[in-house]
Amino acid sequence: MRRKKIFGPFGAVVTASVLALGLAACGSDSGSGSSESGGSTGSSAPSSSAAPSPAGATGTGSAELPTGTPGKGKPAVIMGDKDFAEQFLLGELYAQALRARGYTINLKENIGSSEIIDKALTSGQIQMYPEYTGVIFSNKALADKGDHPKSATVTYQGAKQFEESRGYTLLNPTPFQDADGVAVTKSFAQKNGLKTIDDLSKLKSFTYAGPKENRNRYQGVLGLKQAYKLNNFTFSALPTGNQYSALDRGNVNSIAIFTTDAALASGKYTVLTDTKGIFGYQQVAPVVKQSVLKQQGPEFEQTLNAVSKLLTTDVIIALNKEVQINQKKPADIARIFLKANKLL
Repeated sequence: MRRKKIFGPFGAVVTASVLALGLAACGSDSGSGSSESGGSTGSSAPSSSAAPSPAGATGTGSAELPTGTPGKGKPAVIMGDKDFAEQFLLGELYAQALRARGYTINLKENIGSSEIIDKALTSGQIQMYPEYTGVIFSNKALADKGDHPKSATVTYQGAKQFEESRGYTLLNPTPFQDADGVAVTKSFAQKNGLKTIDDLSKLKSFTYAGPKENRNRYQGVLGLKQAYKLNNFTFSALPTGNQYSALDRGNVNSIAIFTTDAALASGKYTVLTDTKGIFGYQQVAPVVKQSVLKQQGPEFEQTLNAVSKLLTTDVIIALNKEVQINQKKPADIARIFLKANKLL
């Protein structure tokens, strides 16, 4: 069936499926487990070969959308986002929703990796940004302790405790989780009998490509070597977003992926099952400076929680597809989705 196209602001063409998902998110939480507190009891993975996401943590902050413009006259807030498409979407979703409530938000886009944006946060260049709970827990809070969480709740609580210890906090997490993973082409998996990451040990040698930070991350090279005892691969550093084309061309054998990548819905790839749990639990939650929350008032947090509550796995994959595959602008897709859910 042909999908109706909607002509949005500035002549942008956006498929009606985004609006449909937006309205569905507003009217029902079926399959997402979302609650009024903005958490979840579970989320489903994309309808590709990705493994289902484990149950998610729940937040305790109010997700009731405030009325009026409570942010009018409040000091400006500087928000950042990281260096890939899903982050650009998240930045726009949170920033636009806050602006609609009268808050002045200066969005600094494409700052860089988790390590770089954290330095921007702690140096005062930004005051908040959306981060993945497992990244905070494993790469920051317990980077040198070798401790890896066994549940989404432990991950969220540990990340929140760490941020609060240095003057920040985490707001409610999203229902969706965007974990890291390892993918190969479906044909390569079939040829070599690959279903799990363990199966890579069958290969005489292989190449694994991902962002340069993966060289020193447990959710990358370190985890593959320490947990899976894989020493038969070489690592190739590639910018996020370039790994699928490298895999398609045969330049590498396996790649680092995010489980909400729109490309996975094509059916061309096999995501190898993470039997050792090295990729952990990766819900998104805004990291915000505590003094900023106090200054901006409770409606600031409520608005952010209201956005997070809507972001189920199906929704974020659909939004990612519009940006990553259909080449739409993140700001336009965010605007349409927020309007459909009455946040603008």
